[in-house]
Amino acid sequence: NTEVASPRDGGPGVEIPLRRGIGAFLKTGYCSQALFRTLNRAFADPLDHEERATVPLAGGIMGHGHQCGMVWGAALGAGAEACRRLGYGARAQAKAIIAAQKVLQSFFSLNQTIECSQITKFEWGRESALQTAGFLLTGGPVRCFRMAGRYPSEAFGEIEAVLSEDHDEALPAPVGCAAVVAHRMGASDAHTVTAAGLAGGIGLSGSGCGALGAAIWFLGLESLLKGAKKIPYKPEKAQEMVERFLRCTGGEFECAKITGRRFDGVADHAVFIRDGGCAEIIETLAACGFGHAEGVTPPAKGGGS
Repeated sequence: NTEVASPRDGGPGVEIPLRRGIGAFLKTGYCSQALFRTLNRAFADPLDHEERATVPLAGGIMGHGHQCGMVWGAALGAGAEACRRLGYGARAQAKAIIAAQKVLQSFFSLNQTIECSQITKFEWGRESALQTAGFLLTGGPVRCFRMAGRYPSEAFGEIEAVLSEDHDEALPAPVGCAAVVAHRMGASDAHTVTAAGLAGGIGLSGSGCGALGAAIWFLGLESLLKGAKKIPYKPEKAQEMVERFLRCTGGEFECAKITGRRFDGVADHAVFIRDGGCAEIIETLAACGFGHAEGVTPPAKGGGS
């Protein structure tokens, strides 16, 4: 019998074989890419460049220990499927954010945290031979591979449930910070929707900045589309982007600390962005692209205003 992982009560009954997620992790070497790849294939729409561009999101954004790369990959998978089903408008962006909320909550239920550093007990920014040995000896890789097998079915079920729901709140675009950044960097409408769910620290969680994650992802994607063979784990241009971002935020990574607040929902976040919230950060990130597009960024009011 094929071993499978099934969603808990409440989600549609979908089963993705454990070996599929684990196999994707073994093949790619990166948790973020493994989840995005597994979900896209479960939805029958592989996206090679988009999946490979997620490499720097592993380890909680290039090893900074924020949200697990699997959550980044799952949120991008939610956005990609929202785009396939709903097109390119505000409704698709909003659905991507709601689906990202659900996949993040599902991951939290399985792990009691979404943070890479708490799951692995590894300080990624301070790698040492002793710490690496401890990570290996305490079964760190086993935990990660086990989750790569279990989590895709959970995420798939949550995405399917959200996108199958017809009741939506009408909102004008842009709906969130991640979509604005992607658009300002020159992303296509499809890629803008794909990135939308990263808003507010992924699904408005308040964790590591989703606009930063979207910018790093699109930077990698653009590099691949321009002919790069692969994306390194810590691309030089992405590291420079992080440095500029941290200068802009006073050294803060987390959305809730940068903005000084939590968002009540998609509409609340959308109003915040349209009123100029995080405009300075958005412009800083967009300016780091290969050639950022003129777009919908509101007038600058400072990072966390």
